[in-house]
Amino acid sequence: MIQSPAAEAARRRTFAIISHPDAGKTTLTETLLLSGGAIRAAGQVRARGENRRTRSDWMKIERERGISVSASVMTFDHQGLIFNLLDTPGHEDFSEDTYRTLTAADAAVMVLDAAKGIEPQTLKLFEVCRLRDIPIVTFINKMDREAQDPLELLDEIASKLALNPAPLFWPAGSGGRFKGMLDLRSRLFQPFERSAVEREQAGHPPPVPGDGAAMDAYLTPEERDELLESVELVQGASPAFDPQSFLEGHMTPVFFGSALRRFGVEQLLDGLGAYAPPPRPVPALRADVETHVAPGDPEVSGFVFKVQANMDPNHRDRIAFLRLCSGRFQRGMKLKVQNTGRQLSVNAPIMFFASDRELAEEGFAGDVIGIPNHGVLRVGDSLSETGALRFAGLPNFAPEILQRVRVKDPLKAKHLRRALEGLAEEGVTQLFRPVIGSDFIVGAVGQLQFEVMADRLASEYQLEVIFESSPYTEARWVTGSQADLGAFSAAYRSAMAEDIDGQPVFLSKSGWETGYVAERYSGIAFARTRERG
Repeated sequence: MIQSPAAEAARRRTFAIISHPDAGKTTLTETLLLSGGAIRAAGQVRARGENRRTRSDWMKIERERGISVSASVMTFDHQGLIFNLLDTPGHEDFSEDTYRTLTAADAAVMVLDAAKGIEPQTLKLFEVCRLRDIPIVTFINKMDREAQDPLELLDEIASKLALNPAPLFWPAGSGGRFKGMLDLRSRLFQPFERSAVEREQAGHPPPVPGDGAAMDAYLTPEERDELLESVELVQGASPAFDPQSFLEGHMTPVFFGSALRRFGVEQLLDGLGAYAPPPRPVPALRADVETHVAPGDPEVSGFVFKVQANMDPNHRDRIAFLRLCSGRFQRGMKLKVQNTGRQLSVNAPIMFFASDRELAEEGFAGDVIGIPNHGVLRVGDSLSETGALRFAGLPNFAPEILQRVRVKDPLKAKHLRRALEGLAEEGVTQLFRPVIGSDFIVGAVGQLQFEVMADRLASEYQLEVIFESSPYTEARWVTGSQADLGAFSAAYRSAMAEDIDGQPVFLSKSGWETGYVAERYSGIAFARTRERG
C-alpha cells in the first residue's frame, strides 16, 4: 500500500561509498547488493575473462582496469527499507564526479583498508563530506588479511579526521588469526569462517553468546581472553555511540569485516538502516526567496547531479540522474526546468541498477531516477511541477590540466565537436572554445580522465583523437561589469575562451600570469569555480 510522500521518504536511505582506490569499495558495493537480495552472485573484480565483471562497474575501461571511473546508482530494498546506493569513483582524477554525486547522498560509508588506514584520497573525500555535513559510517575492510592494531586505526580516525570513532563491533584477531567479531551492544559473537564464500549457500556460522561456552568452538582460551581484554580497553577509551552526534557529523560508528569474504556486510547494512538519516529538508529558492523543501511536500521536485551518455551504446541514450527532494513522482508527469522554463513529459523514467534499468512507475524523496533526454537537461538543473524552485547549483572546478584535442580524420571535425560537447555536458571533462583559433581546449583534473575520454570517443563515437599539450596551464572564469569585461577581453583576446555554457574564461600560461593580470584589472573577478544550474 502506498503511503504519504513523508512516510515513503522516511523508508529511504540514500548513501554514497567513498574510499581510496583498492580499499575494496567496489567489492563492498557488490556484497551489499548481494546481502540486500538485489543480485544472486557478486562480481569478482579479480576474476578473469567474462567473469571479470561487476554490476557497478559497467564501462569497458572499468572492467579492463578493475577500477571505478564513473559514478553509478543502484536501488534495492531490504527489511522494509529502500536503499539507494551511489557508487563513486575512488580515483582522485574523478573527484569532481564524486563531489557532485555526494550532493545527492544523505550519508556516506567510508571504506578503510585495515592494513593501510586513512589514505590521501580518503582524506580528500572526507573533507568533501564535511563541507556538506554528511554523516559518515566507517567500514574497516580486509580484516581477513594482516592489519594494523584496531585501536591504532581508531586513533588515526580521531586524529586525522577530528571525528569520534564509536565501534559497534570489535574484531577477534586479524589476518590468519581473524576469528570473528563481538557485537558490543548485544554481546553476541559473530564467528568468521574463511571457507564460507566457497560454500555459497552456507555462509558464516550464526552468532553465539559472547559470554557462554559456545564461543569455545571458535576461540582458544587465550584468544577469548585477548578479545575480552581489548573490548574492555576500547570501551573505556571510546565514547558510546550517540546517534544524534553521528547525524551532526561529530561521530562515526565503526564496523569491521571482509567484503570479499562477505563478512560484516550484513551488519553494516543493518546499521545503515537503523542509523543513516532518511531524506531531510533541502534549501532552495522560490522566486528568489530562500526556503526549504521538505520530503513530504506535495510538489514533486529534484535536481540533476549527473548526466551520462551512451550507457546503452545501441541506443545512443543520454540519461539525466535526478535526485528527488519532495512529493510523489509518477510516470508520465510533467516537470519544468527552472532555468529554461522548458516542460518535460517524463514518460520513460528509469530506476537504476548500474547499467541495468527498468521503468520507474513512481518515486519519492531520496530516490534517484533517470530521465532520458536529448540535451535538454544539464548537470545542476532544478526540476519541479511549477518550475519555480531552484536548488543550489553544482560547482565546476577549474581544471588542473589543459590539452588541445584534434581528430585524426579531418573530415570528422564536426562529429568531434558534438562528441566533446556531449562529454562536457556530462561533467566528465570541461570544454573551452578559444575566441581565436579552431582547436578545442579540454580541461581535466587528472591524466586518467584524458585516457577515459579517448577510450569513450573511440568506442562510443568512433573517433580516433590525439591530445597535445597546450600553451595554457590555468583556466579562470571571469566576471565584471560589461565595460570592464569588454576592455579586458579586447586586451587579452588571444587568451580568451568560452565554456560549454558560453561563459567567458581566461586561459593563462602560468599562475604568475594569472596573479599579474588580476592585479592590473581590479574590476575583474577571476574564479576557480562556477556554479552550474
